[in-house]
Amino acid sequence: MLPSSVEEHHHYLEDLSKHIEVLLHASEAPLTTNAIKKHLSLSNKELKQALELLQLRLDAGVMRLHETASGYRLQIADSYSALIQRVFPQRQERLSQALLETLSVIAYKQPVTRSDIEYVRGVTLSSNILRQLFDKGWIKEDGYKETLGRPALLHTTAQFLDAFGLTNLDELPPMPDISAIGGES
Repeated sequence: MLPSSVEEHHHYLEDLSKHIEVLLHASEAPLTTNAIKKHLSLSNKELKQALELLQLRLDAGVMRLHETASGYRLQIADSYSALIQRVFPQRQERLSQALLETLSVIAYKQPVTRSDIEYVRGVTLSSNILRQLFDKGWIKEDGYKETLGRPALLHTTAQFLDAFGLTNLDELPPMPDISAIGGES
């Protein structure tokens, strides 16, 4: 049998992992490690151990602990996405091809201007598409290009990363070779 102090420490960490789980369930947005540490008065080591225990407990069920750019959140395991889409089809948001193309140009080429996007896409960019991306909080203006007219520079946000389950831009899939798609050599 384990010594009492080791058992007490494990019990303490189990309780912490449950408290973290409660906070994540109650939160509408991901929680940063600093927020979790502050709310529960944890050290870095305690937080790491409690998160590991939480993940172990969750592995037996349908929820997963997921880290995004804004912090940690709970989400349903990917293996259940087909069931959710079948039962709750209204939850599945359809994004237009133009919106996805615009968002891709911004994500992969940032910072970019509106004219940069139009050049890459080969079509005029609808203000409605940019408005949708701003309204979702997926892009922001940050700085100006030092050229005629000083156009605003567009960047993706932490909300964009959160929406697509990424912790940083390095996790974006590799950009396809567009010349190979067109059949050019």
